Amino acid sequence: MPASVSERALVLTPHGRDAVVACNLLGDANIESHKVDHLSELIAELAAGAGVVLLAEEALAGSDLAGISSWLENQPPWSDLAFILMTRQGGGPERNPAAARLSQILGNVTFLERPFHPTTLISLVQTALRGRRRQYEARGHLEALRASEERLRELNATLEQRVSQEVDIRTVAEEALRQSQKMEAVGQLTGGVAHDFNNLLTIIRSSVDFLRRPHLSEERRKRYMDAVSDTVDRAAKLTGQLLAFARRQALQPEVFNVAERLRGIAEMLDTVTGARIRVKAVIEPRRCYVMADLSQFETAIVNMAVNARDAMNGEGQLTLRLESRKSMPRIRGHAGGPGPFVVVSLSDTGHGIPPDQLSRIFEPFYTTKGVGKGTGLGLSQVFGFAKQSGGDILVESIPGQGSCFQLYLPEVAEPAEPMAPATPAEAPPAGKGQNVLVVEDNLEVGNFATQILADLGYKTTWAKNADEALACLTAEPGFDVVFSDVVMPGMNGLELAKRIQKTWPSLPVILTSGYSDVLVREGTHGFELITKPYSAEQISAAFLRVIRTQSS
Repeated sequence: MPASVSERALVLTPHGRDAVVACNLLGDANIESHKVDHLSELIAELAAGAGVVLLAEEALAGSDLAGISSWLENQPPWSDLAFILMTRQGGGPERNPAAARLSQILGNVTFLERPFHPTTLISLVQTALRGRRRQYEARGHLEALRASEERLRELNATLEQRVSQEVDIRTVAEEALRQSQKMEAVGQLTGGVAHDFNNLLTIIRSSVDFLRRPHLSEERRKRYMDAVSDTVDRAAKLTGQLLAFARRQALQPEVFNVAERLRGIAEMLDTVTGARIRVKAVIEPRRCYVMADLSQFETAIVNMAVNARDAMNGEGQLTLRLESRKSMPRIRGHAGGPGPFVVVSLSDTGHGIPPDQLSRIFEPFYTTKGVGKGTGLGLSQVFGFAKQSGGDILVESIPGQGSCFQLYLPEVAEPAEPMAPATPAEAPPAGKGQNVLVVEDNLEVGNFATQILADLGYKTTWAKNADEALACLTAEPGFDVVFSDVVMPGMNGLELAKRIQKTWPSLPVILTSGYSDVLVREGTHGFELITKPYSAEQISAAFLRVIRTQSS
């Protein structure tokens, strides 16, 4: 491998137009590419330098791979060249033994299923090149490290000072290598997100196309409308799971009795696990409390139960156990704590988790289940929720005997005020002409929100930003509710809500956001929050709550 820096994308696709299409797409993205016609030419070009290799599965079929294997084995320590392997449809390593074998040979490989979307191809190549740049940086640091070692031997008299410099340089080099690994992980995550969202968008687009057809029967119209609604819910859930894994979802923590909630969950787990799985609940009689997002807590328990069900192939015993006043041990190298912690554990009698997979089960999109049986995000949500709530998740497993997931959450004191029992949700009525100030900088969303509120019976005024909203409130008193987006240029929605609360303390504010760093850092400060994407029913229910609270 030459000392120069090369970011060329080498393209080897012996059949069809994949090579021409790929090179054109890369050229449009200002990425240098070079087409090669056979494996020996590829190896020769690798010796001249490359940033990433894009090749078709059939280019390696029946070929002598000794040359490419030798080149890969003889890469210098800093180098881990990325390969993007285009496979036939349904040809990932889980379902294609040949692809799995190539994965072992090529090492740092990402699979691109054909026909591919141009955005997916460019995203994978750009991610691979970012990782390659980090490798080049690591090479520079390692070369500097070797030069430093030589100087250290020559200048033995200043040994202590030189050793300190050496440690600093080595730290920089190791950090560069770690960053390269992180970028490769981001590439895998990007591919997984693109794959899942493209599937969901395919359903939505096809359904909308059918809905445009004239003379569509009412039964088929309802079917396509339900498909769009269900798919939007799945997309929102996927986004929420990603944010949970990244610990970026805006949690709405509250103090609740864990024992009481778990008893309710245990009663409905039969519907999740199936009749052939016996659910046993071992819950302490004493009340114990945590402060966490109740919805995320319940979702985490269900996700672990579903994972246990799949591990038992639908038959066995699932034990749900609650313990309190516990300390938390060291988990995955992180320091534990004396607590007290509440521990919710789910134990199954399934096939267990092999040791080589145990460290990867919380990775996003990592799954050992068959196609269509899991996204690989369920346990990621559990992990993200636990860490963001101040706890952790411990997994113990014995292959062939089962697994035990232990969710640790900080225990808090019993609230002074007794909690009111939850009441069944009632259908929200329509508005009665109340005046609503809508604050939304996005044109399409603003039009949609005002239309929903008008259909629900409210009168609306639309402000495009916080300054315009404050001007409206000053000039036209008499608004009943403010409905504001959080992420806006200038003053954000949370700052606006605080200003309104201070100036007009009796005026309720409802916030809405798909994702906001501000909410992640600061929380909602007690304001009602509707998460995007929202429905008319969610808006109506939220407005009913704040109007009832205001009038009581």
